[in-house]
Parts: sequence; C-alpha cells; structure tokens
Amino acid sequence: MLSQNEIWLRMKRFESFGNQLPHAKVYYRIDWETVYFDLDGKMFGLMSPKADNNTLLTLKGDPEANIIMRELYNDVIPGYHTNKKHWNSIRLNTTELSDTEVEKMIKKSYDLVWLNLPQSVKDRLRNGA
Repeated sequence: MLSQNEIWLRMKRFESFGNQLPHAKVYYRIDWETVYFDLDGKMFGLMSPKADNNTLLTLKGDPEANIIMRELYNDVIPGYHTNKKHWNSIRLNTTELSDTEVEKMIKKSYDLVWLNLPQSVKDRLRNGA
C-alpha cells in the first residue's frame, strides 16, 4: 500500500498525463467535487480530489476488458458512481498497477471517448477552432 504522499504524487502525474492528451483538460469540477478528465465536454475520467487510502481514478473501458481487469487486479473495481459495464475504478493506493499501466488505461479511456465524438467535432478540434 502506498503512503498518502505517494498517492498524491500519482494523482499529480495522472492529471499531468491527462492534460497532455490532445484537446483534453483535467480540472477540479466544483459542482461534482471531483477531478474531471474532459474531452470537449465529454468525460473520460474522474478522480478523487484528496489523497488517501480511498482515492479512486474512474476510467472508461471496453466492457469485456473491464471484466478481465477486475478479475486480474483486486484494486480494479466496477466504476464508482458510473455505469459498471463501461467504467472501472482503480484504487490509487495500489501497488498492483504501475503508473505506466494506469496511464495506458487513461489513454484507452480518452480514445474511447474520442471515437464516439461526432465527426464534425473531431474536425473542429483538429482544425483548432
């Protein structure tokens, strides 16, 4: 299990990673009291705002892959406050998953949301409008 400081450092790393994805922004959403991973108004992740043993990162995933992840890792659970079929939550105090593995999951979540954006929105974002 990771310390509170180690969890906080992971949170900052994942925020930074999310903000580096094209057209994405990660910010504290006051009305939901959570850290929100946003792609043109569409959510691709949620993260607890405080670093402690209950800190979660919730990400979208392929339904079949989500089930496999839950079976492989004790610290991957059905998405907290989300559609359990399409979302998983990761306990950030885990040592089961490396930061790189979690970043791959963030990227996959982002990609799933990007794929579902209307073509007109993708074109607008690509053209910088």
